[in-house]
Amino acid sequence: MITGRRRDRCVAAAALTLIWTMLWGSVTPLTVVGGLIVSAVVLTVFPLPAVTYAGRIHPIGVLRFAARFAVDMVVASAQVAVLAFRFGTVPRSAVIAVRMRAPSDLGLTLTAEALSLVPGSLIVEVDRERGVLYVHVLGVSSLAEVERFRGEVLALERRIVHAFGSAAERRIVEEATP
Repeated sequence: MITGRRRDRCVAAAALTLIWTMLWGSVTPLTVVGGLIVSAVVLTVFPLPAVTYAGRIHPIGVLRFAARFAVDMVVASAQVAVLAFRFGTVPRSAVIAVRMRAPSDLGLTLTAEALSLVPGSLIVEVDRERGVLYVHVLGVSSLAEVERFRGEVLALERRIVHAFGSAAERRIVEEATP
């Protein structure tokens, strides 16, 4: 029977091998064996930290997250395009600290990735110990807009927790939601 840590390493090796074969563009015995060798070397030289996942995937939460994420991508792309073609004004920006309500490693990572994928925002730093994301935001010019963006980040965290979080994380997020 495969233990949890060994299972995680096998899944990581399989994923790295899949990426390797996709990069080569063909599935041959040589590329698969090469991918296995490269993944073994990578996982030995750069071992992954143990990640605990106490939650489960909630399909309705995943659908809500995905739908809203798609809308956010389209709206943010339009907003950045408007800022880019607004001549004569320099867009203002800010670095905003947002303290997460349920700062698990997975929650911080997924929230940071989702924020960085949306145009106009980028993660500058993550304080894992305190559960704080520092986000560079484009097009922010007032304190009210800063607070609105902070609320959007917390709403994103809420959607991610409802999609992938544990029952305890879901309770924490619901109790903290105004």
